[in-house]
Amino acid sequence: MLAVHLESGRVEVRRVAMPRVPENFARIRLIAAGICSTDLELQRGYYGFKGTPGHEFAGVVSDATDRSWIGQRVAGEINLACGKCEWCARGLGRHCPRRSVLGIVKHPGAFREFLTLPVRNLHRVPASIPDEHAVFIEPVAAACEILDQVKITRGERVAVLGDGKLGLLIGQVLHAHGADVILFGRHRHKLAIANRAGISIEKNGKKLPEREYPMVVDATGSPDGLRSAISMSTPRGTVVMKSTVHGLVPIDTAPAIVNEITLIGSRCGRFEPAIRLLASKKIRVDDLISEKFPLDRAQRAFERAATRGILKVLLYPR
Repeated sequence: MLAVHLESGRVEVRRVAMPRVPENFARIRLIAAGICSTDLELQRGYYGFKGTPGHEFAGVVSDATDRSWIGQRVAGEINLACGKCEWCARGLGRHCPRRSVLGIVKHPGAFREFLTLPVRNLHRVPASIPDEHAVFIEPVAAACEILDQVKITRGERVAVLGDGKLGLLIGQVLHAHGADVILFGRHRHKLAIANRAGISIEKNGKKLPEREYPMVVDATGSPDGLRSAISMSTPRGTVVMKSTVHGLVPIDTAPAIVNEITLIGSRCGRFEPAIRLLASKKIRVDDLISEKFPLDRAQRAFERAATRGILKVLLYPR
């Protein structure tokens, strides 16, 4: 089968053996997968990654030790927890110290014709969600994670920094929840996507507002994003950190300390609320799909995904 291989910044397509199916695992035939900002950071050296990336996908189970899964269209949670440690016992398998992570840490990712995941990681995709929309279940779940971490009341003012893929999804999720969202970004065509979804928008000028929002979400993917988010937060406000950046992020901690800002790291989320939102059509994702490529053109797909102004690039098997 074909698989994408990432190493030292280079993207290659290789022919590799079909993955075996361990006990309690499933083998999944890829339908579509999405290149996200984390994949681009892996290409730049994040985690010292070498291997097959990709963790946003939809597929059909072709083989499984639990035969009832065969033929099911699925998406999959990306953290492969040990299931035995203290963190797993507390229901926090996403923080299992022995976990591997699909396409990121010690488990080959979804940019291949067939991938494997434990059956317990799988979620059936309802017929009401098209294949291309199902690719967005994982990033929408990451956006929904904010609502599990922070209590946001209806009408509460929330600023979202960043008009990239994740920022646009976060804005929509919080808007659907009832928050008064304003999304700050640099690109008119991306801000227009948020505006069509009913979200207030603001094009970044030379100076962002200061001490104005009780909650700010940094989804810029930029080292400068966190500093901006802290300056925009009201005293005793909350900043949710969603950016994954390769390298160190220098900030002046004094404003966060003096203004008693709460900083919350946020990454993966539960799939159930994401599936409900996509099935109900409360989240618009068609506008977020910029281009589509077959797996054997992965190098070009990565180049396009890293191009300014491009949103989601999808990969398909041949």
